[in-house]
Amino acid sequence: MKLLLAVFKRIHKPDVYVINRRCLSSGASSGLSPLRDEPLIVGSSPELMQRLGSQVEVRTGFITEEEEGAFMRELELGLKKKRYEYDHWDDAIHGYRETERVRWGAACEEVLNRVRSVAFPAGSSLLGPVHVLDLDKNGYIKPHVDSVKFCGSTIAGLSLLSDSIMRLVKEDAANEWLDLLLPRLSLYILRDDARYSFTHEILKDEESVFNGQRVPRLRRISVICRNLPG
Repeated sequence: MKLLLAVFKRIHKPDVYVINRRCLSSGASSGLSPLRDEPLIVGSSPELMQRLGSQVEVRTGFITEEEEGAFMRELELGLKKKRYEYDHWDDAIHGYRETERVRWGAACEEVLNRVRSVAFPAGSSLLGPVHVLDLDKNGYIKPHVDSVKFCGSTIAGLSLLSDSIMRLVKEDAANEWLDLLLPRLSLYILRDDARYSFTHEILKDEESVFNGQRVPRLRRISVICRNLPG
């Protein structure tokens, strides 16, 4: 796993700020080797990034390629039996297959326990099934806020197979935003205000540009843990 130091700085694009992250230890490789020393989060202002600094995390190399393979061996057969869908009950996702899973093999369960230990406070009541979302290369997730009726203050997701960009936009102030670079094999965590007051989305392949650099979006699987409302 990579431990990261974060430093705020202004980049040359107007009204865009970044968190620079410096790797302290090596981890699993990602498809983003040209961007490995680039920031993982950019935003509309240093004040916003300071305010959400403890509520938004991207941990690169959280899983290994071997662990990614373990998830795919457990998931692929079931996913292949489903068709990609192009509408969703709340119109939030386009070009997707999804499932929920309660039981996992030992290798996947060990990873999920790591996710739970770093993302959720000790003793948190977690949503039992783990949500698995398979986005086609041409699929995307539209801006939305996860239901507060069924999900609590924290969302944590593993990114399998592809790099992607998650965008957060404040619901009542569209000029306040963050872009998160989610490399393959990474873990993202959204907490509290970042989870409740900001929409989040996964950008389409044709819109997948981070900090001025193209980030190709391939088929992407996210494995998502949530806690229960408290």
